Amino acid sequence: MRTLVLWDIDHTLINAGGVGRELYAAVFQQVIGRPLERHAEMAGRTDRAITAETLLLHDIEPTGDLITTFTALLAESFATRRHELAVRGRVLAGAHAALRALADRPDVVQSVLTGNMEPIARYKLLAFGLDGFVDFQVGAYGMDGVERHPLVRLARERAERKYGQVFDESTTVLIGDTPHDVRAGHEGGARVVAVATGSTTASALRACGAERVIPDLTDTETVLEAILTP
Repeated sequence: MRTLVLWDIDHTLINAGGVGRELYAAVFQQVIGRPLERHAEMAGRTDRAITAETLLLHDIEPTGDLITTFTALLAESFATRRHELAVRGRVLAGAHAALRALADRPDVVQSVLTGNMEPIARYKLLAFGLDGFVDFQVGAYGMDGVERHPLVRLARERAERKYGQVFDESTTVLIGDTPHDVRAGHEGGARVVAVATGSTTASALRACGAERVIPDLTDTETVLEAILTP
């Protein structure tokens, strides 16, 4: 019986050093033809939702075709400037050790549950040498839906098809740093381990209902115990 471990990426595993916000602004200028004035909240949200709301904030209708064009250019921009991630960003303390320790366990399937679209998720983890620890095929990504909680069910279904095991609330764990992650886990059918490495405090994450809250990923033994102990 395996445990499906789903990692959030930004501010849980890495800090991208502001590269993402810059690229959103550059793509907005390229697609819309005028400067970005306001940016939708990004933390804990999907690229599809962020793009749609950012367009609405500028009185632009977020049609399907426009969102497709915008996000495709965003992915291309990340591909072009992916080298900047490693230069300007950083992997968070303990993330590499935690991922490696879980990857070594035969009773764990490790992937991502992220608001990033899949190519951007891959670029971010590749930049910091974390990509080899996760199975991207069973993850769920920012273009799979507007809200995060259906992505948990989608990741469970993808893992079930690949590994031939039903992953339910007792065998699915989501690790993230925002109230959006906690809500997504609970509504999507996963136990939640919250890490206070983003802008949300540990007490606020507890108040949201996370089953476990840890300050960071620096103590690998504590991280594994929090993830693998129901």
